[in-house]
Amino acid sequence: MKILLDVKNVSARLNTVTILDHINFSIEKGDHWAIVGDSGSGKTSLANALVGRLFHAGEIILAPGQTVQLLEQQHRFKTLSNTSDFYYQQRFQSQDSEDSLTIEQELAQEFMTMAEETRKWLTLLQLDDKLAEPLIQLSNGENKRLQLVKTLLHQPTILVMDNPFVGLDVSGRALLHSIINELATKGIQIILITSINEIPSCVTNLLKLEKGRQVYSGPVEKFKRNGEKLGDQLISAQDLAGLPRPDYPPFGIAIKMSNVTIQYGEKKILDRVNWEVKRGERWNLSGPNGAGKSTLLSLINADNPQAYANEIYLFDKRRGRGESIWDIKKNIGYVSPEMHLYFPFVSTCFEVVASGLFDTVGLFRQVNEDQELLTNRWLDIFKIRDVAHKQIQLCSSGQQRMALLARALIKNPPLLVLDEPCQGLDDKQTHQFNALVDQLCVHFDSTLVYVSHYQSQVPSCIRRVMELGSSKELEARS
Repeated sequence: MKILLDVKNVSARLNTVTILDHINFSIEKGDHWAIVGDSGSGKTSLANALVGRLFHAGEIILAPGQTVQLLEQQHRFKTLSNTSDFYYQQRFQSQDSEDSLTIEQELAQEFMTMAEETRKWLTLLQLDDKLAEPLIQLSNGENKRLQLVKTLLHQPTILVMDNPFVGLDVSGRALLHSIINELATKGIQIILITSINEIPSCVTNLLKLEKGRQVYSGPVEKFKRNGEKLGDQLISAQDLAGLPRPDYPPFGIAIKMSNVTIQYGEKKILDRVNWEVKRGERWNLSGPNGAGKSTLLSLINADNPQAYANEIYLFDKRRGRGESIWDIKKNIGYVSPEMHLYFPFVSTCFEVVASGLFDTVGLFRQVNEDQELLTNRWLDIFKIRDVAHKQIQLCSSGQQRMALLARALIKNPPLLVLDEPCQGLDDKQTHQFNALVDQLCVHFDSTLVYVSHYQSQVPSCIRRVMELGSSKELEARS
């Protein structure tokens, strides 16, 4: 068989750290590969090497006529003003959507002469009815599908996809599985960075990395996990006893919404939502991509100005009674995919975690000695102390997520709002984080709102479910 892509002894270093160590594999016609491994094992670095974005030793040889395109895990886009300075609250500001390209404008800028091909992929990825939507107001799943459309319009013969299932709901993941399988039948060679639990049926071969080294390369059906264990929880109840005891404000109801409606122009995002979260309750907020979950959370976290036009109570107090957004945020620990996307990537891990003490997106003041000790304590808990002073843009996606999770927890607030907190984490890190959430909620009687598209990733302390469906109505279940 003809070799289309040949990877020979590829190694790479970041400063003094080896991130890829003599990687060898080759893709023949009809081969489709999955690359798996723990967070920080070198998967994304290898993807960047394959498309020429990472300096490396060794050889990556493409056969004549072959082209490689990378679908990245994170995506950024430009405004009509040709800048990339969107901030994470901006999707909830209706006036700011005027400076955002629509799907149709975004595609027309780059693929004006490919109208027929564009329509084909938009239909397949179920975006053909959203051409007029501003990019800033797309859900995470919708944005992921748009990026895939753009990548496919470059007509790659080899498509590298970095964790494409992250952030997609059950139906979105099923759709993407079918799309990847269909792409394989059309002659596109697939290289998929993914979890061992998300491997499409078309995948024929598997490469597993550990700390930059390949530990398995061969047929997927012969791969065995060899009894991998998820490991111990990150922190014990005894360790929690040493954390500062939170001084929670007295309240009985953490969140109450009465007939809440959110609308942008003629488009309704939420329609007459009623929901009550009592102190100490733990809720899973569920629903498909685009159902309005992030908008709902933005009302809680003081990021959406339409909160003032609705009847919303936080900690027993009606919104709009003179409180500042900082009065609200000081009692909430928050993380979301949007915060990950828009957090200043020049920040160090230490600065990311410490910024949670001040509820700012970035650290703009000097911490005192006690705050420094507390920040280092959480860096130790999440096992990222060794990268404390490294910019997060130079860290693995898993280390970036761990820093943002520590940021959400550092105040040990009375209300935790965790929107897809385990995106970018491997199975072991997900297990450990959820064990930590369980310990915190029990030990400190924290109130929790948790969003995940994977039922297996929901902490065991959760006893209530609020489902947001396509009808934009909420159904609460205990």
